[in-house]
Amino acid sequence: MVKQSQKRQISSPIDTGENTRTGTSTASLKQAILDNLYYIQGCTPELAMPNDWYMAVARTVRDRMLDHFIHALKRLQSPKVKIVSYLSAEFLMGPHLGNNLLNLGITDQTREAVKELGLELDELLVQEEEPGLGNGGLGRLAACYMDSLATMNVPAIGYGIRYEFGIFDQEIRDGWQIEKTDKWLRLGNPWEICRPETSYEVNFGGHTVQYLDDNGCFRVRWIPHRVVKGIAYDTPVPSYRNDMVDLLRLWKSEAIESFDFQAFNVGDYYKAVDEKVISETVSKVLYPNDEPEIGKTLRLAQQYFLVTCSLQDMISIHLMRGKGIETFHESFAVQLNDTYPSIAVAELMRLLVDEHLMGWDTAWQITEKTMSYTNHSLLPEALEKWSLPLFGRTLPRHLEIIYEINRRFLDGVRLRYPGDDGRVARLSLIDESGEKYVRMAHLASVGSHRINGVSALHSNLLTKTVLKDLYDLYPDRFVNVTNGVTPRRWIALSNAELTALITKSIGDRWIRYFEDEIRKIEPLADDAGFREEWGKVKRNNKSRLAAIIKERTGVVTDTDSLFDIQVKRIHEYKRQHLNVLNIITLYNRIKKDPGQEIIPRTFIFGGKAAPGYFMAKLIIKLINSVAGVVNKDQDVAGRLKVVFFPDFNVKNAHHIYPAADLSEQISTAGKEAAGTGNMKFSMNGALTIGTLDGANVEIREEVGHENFFLFGLTADEVHDQKVKGYNPRGYYDSNPHLREAIDQIRSGHFSGGHGELFEPLVDNLLNHDPFMLLADYQAYIDCQDRVSSVYRDQERWVRMSILNVARMGKFSSDRSIREYCDNIWKINPVKGE
Repeated sequence: MVKQSQKRQISSPIDTGENTRTGTSTASLKQAILDNLYYIQGCTPELAMPNDWYMAVARTVRDRMLDHFIHALKRLQSPKVKIVSYLSAEFLMGPHLGNNLLNLGITDQTREAVKELGLELDELLVQEEEPGLGNGGLGRLAACYMDSLATMNVPAIGYGIRYEFGIFDQEIRDGWQIEKTDKWLRLGNPWEICRPETSYEVNFGGHTVQYLDDNGCFRVRWIPHRVVKGIAYDTPVPSYRNDMVDLLRLWKSEAIESFDFQAFNVGDYYKAVDEKVISETVSKVLYPNDEPEIGKTLRLAQQYFLVTCSLQDMISIHLMRGKGIETFHESFAVQLNDTYPSIAVAELMRLLVDEHLMGWDTAWQITEKTMSYTNHSLLPEALEKWSLPLFGRTLPRHLEIIYEINRRFLDGVRLRYPGDDGRVARLSLIDESGEKYVRMAHLASVGSHRINGVSALHSNLLTKTVLKDLYDLYPDRFVNVTNGVTPRRWIALSNAELTALITKSIGDRWIRYFEDEIRKIEPLADDAGFREEWGKVKRNNKSRLAAIIKERTGVVTDTDSLFDIQVKRIHEYKRQHLNVLNIITLYNRIKKDPGQEIIPRTFIFGGKAAPGYFMAKLIIKLINSVAGVVNKDQDVAGRLKVVFFPDFNVKNAHHIYPAADLSEQISTAGKEAAGTGNMKFSMNGALTIGTLDGANVEIREEVGHENFFLFGLTADEVHDQKVKGYNPRGYYDSNPHLREAIDQIRSGHFSGGHGELFEPLVDNLLNHDPFMLLADYQAYIDCQDRVSSVYRDQERWVRMSILNVARMGKFSSDRSIREYCDNIWKINPVKGE
């Protein structure tokens, strides 16, 4: 609510001398906020609730983007401009308000405007609901790439789904994860623009009919069982400090006819709205549980819904430019973000052959030139496969097309490798080793002109493991583009004090030209005064995080302790439980010798487990159970604290990354494709403890081996151990500290005597240990001791922290996008208008 003393001041129009729709002075912004509060929210300052003020400020900021946004839409109509179409099942954009203020360069003016209205900008930023349209790294990467595409003046459309309910909100009860519905749209979304006239029909089920067209050519018509439509919702994506705006276009599913009047008239009220309910289910929730058959069907339907709406939209834009369908690949470069949108290969063929009556060979050439595919995982279970019966029931025409693609493809394989039936079986788009499946990664690879991994190690392993046969066949298609993250959100927005310090020292060009400019702070690592300021920034960030931790968990943390942080999706291969074993080992050391000197540590975990992933949820329970014992034990008071930070998301990450002293990147070598959290931590001055996995390899090369805490088996050593026959119990038997920690977990020491609680986890470690925690345990403990030793020398630690930031230029998403433009899309940036 506005302060009483200000009511008279804000009740009259303000003469700003500027257009209140576009002006950026404090006075113009203030008047625009009041106008939007009155005319859009329909209330006065005296009656406004916090969300009313947020909506008024957000719409004021959006107004200042729309002029550039309209120019961007006009640019899409130009036949000379090639557009990047980024197809992704996830776009984890994060809160928009702060990011848009930063990119537009009006943060200070807006802060002053809302202050004059009796408000605090930080409180409005907290008010914003985060769109949870992603699960983690995949969606956050897509968001970073959209930011860089705009900032680098590359015309782009990000295509995704407007899930009504996003990734669940996480609560912790009695140490267990509880999933709560993410109602991100409940208070409205001021950033999106609904385009009800931009809609496309989406077919499901039914059967196909073969016929000859007027020219005697063989054709197929799809007669669907159900039809829904996709409605476009557009969100502007502004560039940093220039006039380029790109477009995020999300699709919402709706019924063709949402109300059956005849059914209503005869009293069947449920049937009257049945079609509406069923149709809207397609975009209802991010990643429905796919354990039951109906969940699998819905996930496949979602993927097809995303793909066909997006491709139909691209074709519409292309034809609107006055160009013929045969030049479609000249208008669009389609990037498949992992296997989820890989049905796009078959769908583009269907649209070209069935709808636009193009010959197969011509259509296939266009498809190959248009599509490129990013693989994000070496885990076999992440390479999607769909059973033939399910696929055929849902998309009968596409199964026919995939059969034809496969027939032609395998004919070529047989010509090149005569008599090699094993290779043919491995390369086939249809897995026939048991129950028959469609291999979606194979489809994406065969139908794309480029295939890329997301770190040097990952791309190399791709060609030797999961896509080896495809690499042997198409070596020229494979390239690497190491992931990157945007320094705008992940430093300039989320770490204001560090941003101010760097800018005071080297100017502000680093925010836009991070790769070229950030290295200029490297000499300052030897400046004692700069190191002192750097350390003060880190302490202040830790204090802010400590206050939030106390508010949300009740745990009081020591900001002078080493903040040791592991935040990421909870998964066995990411090995949060290896971190827990280290905590227990430290705890046991102190219990045996309470008087020993030890570097105080605060261990902070965060991340969500997939609702159906029992072992990951058990790891969360283990973390909280260990915390419950350690945090209450007076023998370790002031030296060890364990915190599970609930509901890790982009908003919470803004507080966590800047506060980290140590970044835990401890996945089994060869399992993490790249990672992006490792980059965000290092960009904010955290030192990394990690394995040679994913982008850790390249981060270590860039920051210097002496500024990275390395431990563990390499990917080759992991492979060799598995080939020889890995025996985890041997490590347990031979290492008394490891054995003690595991026995304590198994005995119920951390679970109130309920030893059976963690038995599944212990049994898995001792008898299987698929991610080789026990093999890496002692190396990890020894490396953590090195961390403590270095942390004692704060001058050395701060110097290493500065060098980490100074040498992270390679990991800007701007560099990644430039490599995509040069090596995959063949697109040049355009000049902003």
